[in-house]
Amino acid sequence: MTEGLRHDWTVAEAREIHDTPLSELLYLAQGVHRRHHDPKQVQLCSLLSIKTGGCPEDCAYCPQSARYEADVEIEALIDVETVLASASEARDAGATRFCMGAAWRDVRSGSQFDSVLDMVRGVNSLGMESCVTLGMINAEQAGALKDAGLTAYNHNIDTSREYYDKIITTRNFDERLETLAHVREAGITVCCGGIIGMGESINDRCAMLVELANLPRHPESVPVNALVPVKGTPLGDREPVEALELVRMVACARVMMPASVVRLSAGRSRLSEEAQMLCFMAGANSIFFGEKLLTTGNPDTDADRRLLEQAGLTAASINAEAETA
Repeated sequence: MTEGLRHDWTVAEAREIHDTPLSELLYLAQGVHRRHHDPKQVQLCSLLSIKTGGCPEDCAYCPQSARYEADVEIEALIDVETVLASASEARDAGATRFCMGAAWRDVRSGSQFDSVLDMVRGVNSLGMESCVTLGMINAEQAGALKDAGLTAYNHNIDTSREYYDKIITTRNFDERLETLAHVREAGITVCCGGIIGMGESINDRCAMLVELANLPRHPESVPVNALVPVKGTPLGDREPVEALELVRMVACARVMMPASVVRLSAGRSRLSEEAQMLCFMAGANSIFFGEKLLTTGNPDTDADRRLLEQAGLTAASINAEAETA
């Protein structure tokens, strides 16, 4: 198993890593992690929903879809001043990256997009990294975001190509990759990961990581999410995944994409402190920091500070993320 930056992984290789006895897998992943990152540092990110609900997509996991009857209040795009006030609070609490999510299928150029560009400029002026997730974008929009100073664009592939249409039918897998290509071509860093616990197989999980690791450049940030079942969505009755399943995915992502930041994302609120520590040992070096992830819960900031202090971990400074290839 080569520890360099590879772009020719197979599902069989990924599955071999995934199925390694856990103690050996953690040892392998920790070795890779230490060669590419400071093992004592964790990047803290904050996430705000800037436009909530009413999305026309049918993502089976998402309570923001207009097709489902989840208990989510639809909110229009919030104003720039409110966003920047939230970003300032997040910065003061220790976050170095501020992420803004809008429940759109794709970006429509116009006044709302112009407001998002102003939000990006404002977040940058606070000395923070800026990240947005707005759905699909074209090359011109990606260029405008780059000109505004956007640090990163999040656009997850969610699952494997083979399982994708079991979760989403309102767009196809290649459309996801097209948006990633526009982001990359504009010179914006890529934040792209997926979700486990949606009924997919272990091979689907491995295939998702292979898809990411075999991109021409690895995503600079790879969020690893566990499904948070929300009543009213098609996946609302699913049992949450076991913590060790998430640990294995973090470790696999670390081994396959050594220089990327692996972000422990949705589902963390269900993890014990011990399970979160295992994820850090497996190579996770970023968390979302704050009490809410778009519309789902997250550990509060005080709990996270205690966890990091007990673990002897420190918050990474801005621009501490390593470059990937």
